Amino acid sequence: MVVEEGTAPPAKAMETDKKLIKKPVNQPRFEKYVVPMSLHAENRAKLVKALGETLSAAGKENGVVLLQGGEQQTRYDTDHEPLFRQESYFAYLFGVTEAGFYGAVDVATGKSILFAPRLPSEYAIWMGKIQPPQHFKDKYEVDEAKYVDELSATLMELGGEGGAPTLLLLHGKNSDSGSWAAPAEFEGIGSFLVDKTTLFPVLSECRVRKSQAELDLLRYVNRVSTAAHIEVMRRVKPGMTEYQLESLFQHFCYFEGGCRHCSYTCICASGDNAATLHYGHAGAPNDKILSDGDLILLDMGAEYHCYASDITCTYPVNGKFTEGQETVYNSVLAASEAVMEAMKPGVAWPDLHRLAERRILEGLVEGGVLIGSVDEMLEADLGAVFMPHGLGHFMGLDTHDVGGYPEGVKRSEKPGLRSLRTARTLEEGMVITVEPGCYFVEATLGPALQDPDRSRFFVLEEIEKLRGSGGVRIEDDVIVTADGCENMTDVPRKTYEIERVMAGESWPLPVSRG
Repeated sequence: MVVEEGTAPPAKAMETDKKLIKKPVNQPRFEKYVVPMSLHAENRAKLVKALGETLSAAGKENGVVLLQGGEQQTRYDTDHEPLFRQESYFAYLFGVTEAGFYGAVDVATGKSILFAPRLPSEYAIWMGKIQPPQHFKDKYEVDEAKYVDELSATLMELGGEGGAPTLLLLHGKNSDSGSWAAPAEFEGIGSFLVDKTTLFPVLSECRVRKSQAELDLLRYVNRVSTAAHIEVMRRVKPGMTEYQLESLFQHFCYFEGGCRHCSYTCICASGDNAATLHYGHAGAPNDKILSDGDLILLDMGAEYHCYASDITCTYPVNGKFTEGQETVYNSVLAASEAVMEAMKPGVAWPDLHRLAERRILEGLVEGGVLIGSVDEMLEADLGAVFMPHGLGHFMGLDTHDVGGYPEGVKRSEKPGLRSLRTARTLEEGMVITVEPGCYFVEATLGPALQDPDRSRFFVLEEIEKLRGSGGVRIEDDVIVTADGCENMTDVPRKTYEIERVMAGESWPLPVSRG
């Protein structure tokens, strides 16, 4: 609408213009996701049922689950407090975001009790209002809430006339990290019988198959991370620094999706850095300048309410794949697509890892990088030269979630397979990452070139072209369904999709009507 100078627009036109005004730029793209506390009540009920069956089968009496939540730490000998994040098992059962809590669940009745720290009056000056136990009872929808200094007496009451109940404490080795879960400790624990063996395997197994409420939460954090990856993809340019991409991702996830934490340290690896599988740590801090012609591998995921996402995208810094880059990328993409096509309950994860290796090797043969029989390459463990890590891992409250190797599931000793974070058979409700990769890692490639059994497959001229180029990883977060899988990650994957989105087109790409 054009208005002559010195005149006011008609009232009707002003009203029309108001309707066209866009939302303020500071409006987040995602509505705040309110996590229902019924999610954690359902988790507690699941645990009570599983423990009841386990204890009954072992001829044991019911006990009381007792977990100690995370404590606020300080940085070394200072009073600086890093941002608190709840211990994952405690978060699973109670959803508590504050530090210093305990939680109990009576297996016989399912009764849940939270114990809050009794804070000094000075807390209100520096940290805000001191909330009473009733506040936490209502906030987290548990049956009862008391102070931590009432813990021993309250637990004793749960034993009734039978005296002190048996406390089921969390104690066990995480098969992925090798670290041990620490059992709860409190003043007066010596008055109770303690069982440190029953809870850990049962609670870990409960976390392996997700509820619908958990899946909805994981879908949300995946949508945020997906959008953040696309935002970064649009803004990548030669001359930027890797950490600028990390910053863009983190800002988007928090500003647009309310995700204050990332699930892990962001990996923003350009060029040869992409051959370092866990690049981004303090010794390699995402600080290289992006070069025109390089690939960039971005492995980044937001976290919301302690639930993780874990997505990797690889694409050229300048927005255009070279022929050699496309060969490697399409080999990895073919592996990803083949794995997801084959995923369903009853399929063994190591078999899918081998399928991914096969598709990558076939792609490298087709691209002229390798020569010979793919079957013989697999027999010689050539797949592990290019993909030394496992195909994927369970994901939920932790990026590398628990339950990968329960009792009875053995780890392979073969190259590649021994790096798998789980060797289980897939079941409905599992959430797992699918992340095949193809890298030119000197630590694996160098020895293979010196090994006659493996070097015979290399087209040396082509291998030399790719040495030092880094690598490609494609990672999606996937739910195992009753008859297949659901991919929660929705980013451009095909090379033409990536190039068009990097050139400014919308995602999803507009449907052609030609």
